[in-house]
Amino acid sequence: MSETLFIDVWSDVVCPFCYLGTRQLANAIERFEHGDEVVIRHRAFELDTTAPADPGVTLPELLAKRYSMPVERARSLNERLEGEAADLGMRWKLADARPGNTFDAHRLIALAASQQKSAAMNERLFRAYFSESRLLSDHDALNELASEVDVLNAPSLWSSQLYVDEVRHDETTAAELGISGVPSLLVDEKFMVVGAQGSDQMLGVLQRAWARRAA
Repeated sequence: MSETLFIDVWSDVVCPFCYLGTRQLANAIERFEHGDEVVIRHRAFELDTTAPADPGVTLPELLAKRYSMPVERARSLNERLEGEAADLGMRWKLADARPGNTFDAHRLIALAASQQKSAAMNERLFRAYFSESRLLSDHDALNELASEVDVLNAPSLWSSQLYVDEVRHDETTAAELGISGVPSLLVDEKFMVVGAQGSDQMLGVLQRAWARRAA
């Protein structure tokens, strides 16, 4: 039996719960006795596959329209999320976040994975959106972010179909598994965790998955 414990993580780089969940998972792995044997595989999931490249509205305005709530209510919910992020050492600026289509950002993560840099690329994209107000549909921005984490050949993506099939395959697999919300974590191909449930809960799942192997 392989000692490697794989965790498939479906997420979107503009999903606040995905960023929270990613940090919670990292904390859980740090505390996990077999953390060195854990390998995370990032899987693509778009919150809105029909999102325009640049809607031209702020995130609170977008949320207010999508969920039929006052803009002030959307701002209040975002402030609560910013507090949760701060507890995990992150400083978010959701009032300035620039929503947009994330398909090409997922293609970039797939390229990074081919160079063993998916974790760094995923984290950099999260930070760019949540803390730096970057538009993740903009190819120049994606090229710059890729360069920062030493991912090679990003510009070649935009004039090709590279990694289109890989992203669509991840999304199809998510649908086949019944995944409709993210983050969704499939631990050791047996245990599913949905949502940013906290580091303690995630650690418990890791321990149960490992114990099941030894049973």
